Amino acid sequence: MIFVTGGAGYIGSHVVKLLGEKGCDIIVYDNLSRGHREMVTSGEFIVGDISDKDRLLKIFRDHDVDTVIHFAADSLVGESEEDPHRYYSNNVAGGISLLGAMLEAGVKKIVFSSSAAVYGEPERAPIEEDHPTVPTNVYGNTKLIFENILKKYSSTYGLGFVSLRYFNAAGADPEGAIGEDHSPETHLIPLILDVVLGRKKEIVIFGTDYDTPDGTCIRDYIHVNDLAEAHILALKHLENSPASAIYNLGNGKGFSVREVVGAVERVTGAKVSVVEGDRRKGDPARLVASSEKIMRELGWRPAYAGLDVIVKTAWRWHKRRFGGKW
Repeated sequence: MIFVTGGAGYIGSHVVKLLGEKGCDIIVYDNLSRGHREMVTSGEFIVGDISDKDRLLKIFRDHDVDTVIHFAADSLVGESEEDPHRYYSNNVAGGISLLGAMLEAGVKKIVFSSSAAVYGEPERAPIEEDHPTVPTNVYGNTKLIFENILKKYSSTYGLGFVSLRYFNAAGADPEGAIGEDHSPETHLIPLILDVVLGRKKEIVIFGTDYDTPDGTCIRDYIHVNDLAEAHILALKHLENSPASAIYNLGNGKGFSVREVVGAVERVTGAKVSVVEGDRRKGDPARLVASSEKIMRELGWRPAYAGLDVIVKTAWRWHKRRFGGKW
């Protein structure tokens, strides 16, 4: 039995859908503070919080859980700086509660939803897993702290883990059944799509004088279904090997803000109103992942690597969820 925390969230729900399609037995556990019940398309759903260790322990024992996929976390960078207690309480203390229940129940395998935010300001690109980890915000720090906890629990208690460091998750289920719905929304592609739908007046480009071909920031966008497939491979790895591992997940290509705007215009056929603003503090010019390690060791390959393909799936979902006249 696979126990998925935060499975009603954006990435978690896509992983749950893929697990269901593969015939896996799943329990989805989410407190619905940020997730959506209707996004859960497979498995048994239980409303609950990862801080409730006793409840977790009972579920693990009653359902013979043998593996955990852990998504449940707060993930807004700005909010983490404004309310660090929330982030350390949920992302770190809540994670420790989860691990405590796992140890007591004898659950020894976990796939962890980490983040490229652990790296902080990049010293080189593309970023490999041995790049220095110096987070520049509380959110990234909580992810790094939990990774270090996993390493210690692995060496001390024999816990097997795979930590997946995501870059910019994007897109939606190609069938249009589920997708991205954050409140507040902070991701670039849905924000631009909101302009197309008339939900926003314009998109602001923060900084146009970076040392990049068109002067705007470059980011590595990875389709959410490619992320989901990586979790399946991580589960297979833990089934076959006791070795714990950390992997980056990106498509290895960077796209600038202007390129993303252009892709949305091509896909939707609409002109996007753009306003040029000043740089935001702490925004690096280029963040691009090297995913060679997971490709080499687990055989992962992104199936939705093209920017237009990513935007097309996001647009299909966005119209369905928020479309109105569309």
